[in-house]
Amino acid sequence: MTRWSGGWGRAAAEADPEMDVLIPSFTRPAELAVTLAGLAAQDGTDFRVIVSDQTENEPAYDHPAVQAMVRVLRAQGAEVLLEQHFPLRGLAEHRSFLLGLSTAPFVLFLDNDVWLEPGTLLRLCSALRRAGCGFVGSAVQGLSYLDDGRPSERVQLEFWEGGEVLPERIRPDAEGFPRWKLHNAANLVHAAQDLDLDPGSWVLYKVAWIGGCVLFDREALVNCGGFDFWEDLPEAHAGEDVAAQWRVMERYGGAGVLPSGAVHLESPTTVTDRAIDAVSVVHGQPKQ
Repeated sequence: MTRWSGGWGRAAAEADPEMDVLIPSFTRPAELAVTLAGLAAQDGTDFRVIVSDQTENEPAYDHPAVQAMVRVLRAQGAEVLLEQHFPLRGLAEHRSFLLGLSTAPFVLFLDNDVWLEPGTLLRLCSALRRAGCGFVGSAVQGLSYLDDGRPSERVQLEFWEGGEVLPERIRPDAEGFPRWKLHNAANLVHAAQDLDLDPGSWVLYKVAWIGGCVLFDREALVNCGGFDFWEDLPEAHAGEDVAAQWRVMERYGGAGVLPSGAVHLESPTTVTDRAIDAVSVVHGQPKQ
């Protein structure tokens, strides 16, 4: 996609983009505006944006700042779909609904409180095409932790040599489970600084799971059931993204991309009831 740079009269969006960006939304219009602004700065790949909002009364995407970013994306040639989805049936059902709206070969589940630096979508697409696995992701980083190095949490960093990503089974007792610490604070920012990568280059590393920004091969995700387990969960739950990723990892493999390029806005979470962990329901073991 050739991005709009201030002129008008662009061609219409591609009918079949390479990627659908799926954004589940609930309240937080300011954060959603920032998330869309990050997408507007992307280049090099065609994508469609689908926002599904579950805010009562006025949807978050009706906020003027969000509408401004929607207009920018559309002016650039991207298709933007704005949906309201009720009744509330939980996070997994909401993700399942979004997946059902998608048609592109790649689907990016992007939380509505994540800003992506320019080039992130192209990097993710390039990584997924090259690796041929089930998903790759950019773990979100909290930049308020830039002065908090945490080298002890980065000892689990292990790369997929040669770009080949193999299936793995992750459970709390698995060797790879402690990798979750890699995504704390700003660990990946410090890891990328230590690697001193050339501009535009990236590496794939082994993960336990990835939160906030995950690009799936849509066929692989659907073949593994997507989020069809939502019917087995109460409305209040968490960990649905991990449950789905573990199913895909076992069959197709999954990896993280370094540098990440995904910045967490560090706003208070809207998921306040985490008593039910989807992992314990789907995989029979609590994620801990």
